[in-house]
Amino acid sequence: MRLPRLSPQAKKRWRVEPIGIHPPRRKISSPRSGFFSPRRKTRPVKRLFIIVIILIILAGLGGIGVFLWIAKDLPSPDRLLEREIAQSTKIYDRTGKIILYEIHGAQRRTLVELDEISDWLIWATIVTEDKDFYQHKGFDLRGIIRAVWKNITRRGKLQGGSTITQQFIKNSILTPQKSYIRKIKELILAYQIERKFSKDQILKMYLNEIPYGANAYGAESAARIYFNKRAKDLTLAEATLLAALPKAPTYYSPHGSHRQELLARQEYILNSMVKEGYISQEKKKEALEENALANVVARREAILAPHFVMYVKELLTAKYGERLVEKGGLKVITTLDIELQELAEEIIEEQVKINQESFGATNAALVALDAQTGQILTMVGSRDYFDQNIDGNVNVTICPRQPGSSFKPIVYARALEEGYTPETIIFDVETNFGPSGPEKKDYIPHNYDGKTYGPITMRQALAGSINIASVKVIYLAGVQDALNLAERMGYTTLKDRSRFGLSLVLGGAEVKLLEHVSAFSVFAQEGIKRSTQAILSIEDSAGRVLEEIKPEEGTRIMNVQIARTINDILSDNEARAFVFGAQNFLTLGNRPVAAKTGTTNDFRDAWTIGYTPTLVAGVWTGNNDNTAMTGRAAGANVAAPVWNRFMRRALEGQPIEEFTPPGISQATKPVLAGWVGGQVKVKIDKVSGKLATEFTPEDCVVEKTFWPVHSILHSVNKADPQGPIPDDPTIDPQYTRWEEAVQKWAEEQEYITEEPPIEYDDVHLGDEELDYILWLNPRDETEISRANFPINLSVFVPAEFDNIARIKFFYSNIDNGESKLVATIFDPEETGKTTVSWAEPPPVGHYQLYIEAIDRDDQQIQSKRIEIEIE
Repeated sequence: MRLPRLSPQAKKRWRVEPIGIHPPRRKISSPRSGFFSPRRKTRPVKRLFIIVIILIILAGLGGIGVFLWIAKDLPSPDRLLEREIAQSTKIYDRTGKIILYEIHGAQRRTLVELDEISDWLIWATIVTEDKDFYQHKGFDLRGIIRAVWKNITRRGKLQGGSTITQQFIKNSILTPQKSYIRKIKELILAYQIERKFSKDQILKMYLNEIPYGANAYGAESAARIYFNKRAKDLTLAEATLLAALPKAPTYYSPHGSHRQELLARQEYILNSMVKEGYISQEKKKEALEENALANVVARREAILAPHFVMYVKELLTAKYGERLVEKGGLKVITTLDIELQELAEEIIEEQVKINQESFGATNAALVALDAQTGQILTMVGSRDYFDQNIDGNVNVTICPRQPGSSFKPIVYARALEEGYTPETIIFDVETNFGPSGPEKKDYIPHNYDGKTYGPITMRQALAGSINIASVKVIYLAGVQDALNLAERMGYTTLKDRSRFGLSLVLGGAEVKLLEHVSAFSVFAQEGIKRSTQAILSIEDSAGRVLEEIKPEEGTRIMNVQIARTINDILSDNEARAFVFGAQNFLTLGNRPVAAKTGTTNDFRDAWTIGYTPTLVAGVWTGNNDNTAMTGRAAGANVAAPVWNRFMRRALEGQPIEEFTPPGISQATKPVLAGWVGGQVKVKIDKVSGKLATEFTPEDCVVEKTFWPVHSILHSVNKADPQGPIPDDPTIDPQYTRWEEAVQKWAEEQEYITEEPPIEYDDVHLGDEELDYILWLNPRDETEISRANFPINLSVFVPAEFDNIARIKFFYSNIDNGESKLVATIFDPEETGKTTVSWAEPPPVGHYQLYIEAIDRDDQQIQSKRIEIEIE
């Protein structure tokens, strides 16, 4: 028998500390002085000393008693290798009649010697599970103290701190139940085993005992099952992949859904081997480049609903441990509806063939829940669990993927909670929201179809999945508040809040399809949240009920009116028709149904989530390797057909259910009630700028549209939309950006955002003589501040008067009569409007501004005067 090579770091731990010899205590010079004077303290000190000794003896006897009581039922280490008769665990559908999968109790185990196991696997196991294995006596005192401290700080959540010896005992003798009594038993047995067996014998038993998943117990069986080779022939990459499994064989299974987590753990083990001196950095690099996952042998078993079964098995092992699940003969009744499951698998198989040809989408996943109970009725994690070409074993329903616009209803629900209404007007115009993301680039989102829709209601924006308006909605609702609501609704993938900004509303985060569907069931159940259930009952091999799911009342996390409003919007086909068309895959004929699609910008993920009051289903389509789909593979045309076919078939023969309509929205401002001001088209005299009259010449009349529009931030405090109008809306950091975008849009539409004039043309007055020139700016009796200088002086010269050679601008102080020439314009433009700049302001006072028009014969033909006040 050979020992694995110790690393230099491990060798350094063997140190001998010198034993010091302490000199006798120095006698006190004066027996009658000081604190220890015999007269003062001898008797009390002796009494205290005796009491302490008695307490120590009693504590020791008590500890020995507890030790003997716990140890009396412990098995003998001599019987370690005796095996109990294993019984298979059976997983059933919800009827308890159809076996979905049988976890065979017959273990696959081949006992081998240490020299028949790869050194790589031995070292990887030691460095991962117990790097001080060859130094301790069965348990790690520091590890136990650290574990106890974590237990205290984590409010009783029992932590590990186990050595290889303890783990061997847990897997071979004791149950995996987490309790302090079991931990004490484990420590006692570990000490006994370390006295009876050598380290090599313990390591050999451990490597032949531990579960690696797939009913493989021991290194030899695991090597044959996963890589079809002997344990001694494993490469470094394969060995470290196997060494990663014992921590949680079902979770880290190479055939499961957590392959990325498995690779991360493998890299952690390789880093630890480098740190402990077992391998070099170069060897680690070679192992990572090998990609041991590609060497794993595919497996096919008799199994129904494989993704769901593996999901259930993962739940079971997390609670009861691998040993009991694989050998305990459990009877597990699940929530799965086998008929709906087979229907979903059939539809996905047929529709993915179409999607693959049209959009390069090779995969799809579907989850259906009973909204009233939270029970999983259907779970299809991939098109084909056993197809390695598409990573079919990955259960996409529990993998984080970006949801695109299907996340919008959560954000809009938060906005409704804040006090906004479905009729609230949002300007869907191209808007620069300012620097965003790590690179601090300007964030300028666009709608899926590249269009903008101007002023639309929140109802239209959500139903039509309008991106720009939705980014404004999440700003109004608050990103952090939207995240708070999402977590209340059951999302677990949004913990790192520093990653999320305004793009969250467009799916700029990852969610799990299962949690996404569960969140939509909150809307279906009018604000009630129920936990997701996969198991109805569990019995042990003796028929004793270990657990049984009882109906759950649920928790209200959303106001009933908010949920009803979201249901009303998502089931409003008219509201989304302007984008999706009246005929789309989001309707089920005369059956009311609420639905929302989602598509990521790069077309890697396409979604459709929809529901009736009792059945909610969600579909994801794409590629498991995260490659983009081709064409414009949107949720509406890739995922929605799968969802539509499933819902129609699943609800056949079921009574039609109606959503309860919401109450009437309470709006305190026009913008919250859907009123953004009215457009006014009027005829204007382009000479005076006033309303045209019957006397205004036809060539001087122009029709203009006046629409004094503003962004919602002009009249709403985003944190209190129903409250008073802001005194200074410019305080809001987005106000200027939103307002500029609205004004630019209005200008492009040739709208005038000022109020229309109310005065009539006073230049063209019928038979009166026509004016040659007309003051435009400033107007008569205007007050002008010296701080506003320079100002523009503008006049209008009708095009028909082309004989004007020059125009002179003067000002005159009314109080003292002093006059001064401001400027002269030669050959004024025929376009009509002529402007000069008045740069130097006169002193404060009352002034008369006048102009003189001189013709080409040097004759004054007309003059005009106005009065102004310089402040």
